[in-house]
Amino acid sequence: MFGENEKNLSKQKDFWIEFFAGRRDGGHRSSAEEFLSMEAREKLFHLDGGKTLLDFGCGAGELLVYYAPEYEKMIGVDFSASMLDEASKRIRERKCRNISLIQADDKTVWNKLECSFDRITAAGVIQYLTLQEIDNFIFNASSCLNKGGKIVLFDILDPRLYPLWKIGLFSQDASFWNILRKIGFEFKVVLAASLNNRPRDILGFAHNPNAIKKVADKYSFETTFVKSMYYEYKYHAIIEQTKG
Repeated sequence: MFGENEKNLSKQKDFWIEFFAGRRDGGHRSSAEEFLSMEAREKLFHLDGGKTLLDFGCGAGELLVYYAPEYEKMIGVDFSASMLDEASKRIRERKCRNISLIQADDKTVWNKLECSFDRITAAGVIQYLTLQEIDNFIFNASSCLNKGGKIVLFDILDPRLYPLWKIGLFSQDASFWNILRKIGFEFKVVLAASLNNRPRDILGFAHNPNAIKKVADKYSFETTFVKSMYYEYKYHAIIEQTKG
């Protein structure tokens, strides 16, 4: 049973790798620069300073270039070559000379780093990791974190709110019949995914805040959870070294 579960998770990972292989945008709610600027400001507020930053899963660099004026040195990491190609173009256009890019995933990135960081962040990425992979990520990140540093995991799917968002409960045109139609649509999606051995949800796994907290507690971190300002079905986890 355990082996079958591992096999299914491996198939899901392969699907997501293929899905993102040729992507050139980070999947933000809007690609308008005005929106990206506002989203970046919210995230900078929670990052709350530091001089060096590692942005894991930086995608096309939409937020990375807005972080740049606030940091002396930044490294953006993504496994997708096409995403990094777009990020490189953005960095050149904005003349951000304090940003370097690395192609790696959550397992290989740590051996490619040559320094430690005041802030390690990931936005819209944790949903593609299992809880055990999140555990490994926090453990590895902790060894690359400067004293007084923070790990900030942005935009984690909230299992309490995400299903409601999917059926349109937060939509401006929410009605009984619209919600019913969306429930039917989601049922078909789940059924088709099961029959084709694909992930039930292209957006990945929803993780309960308590599960994230248990992992952070394990490595003696303090965790604060904050609701996402621009994605009503997501939350942020601010993971800090314990004081004293």
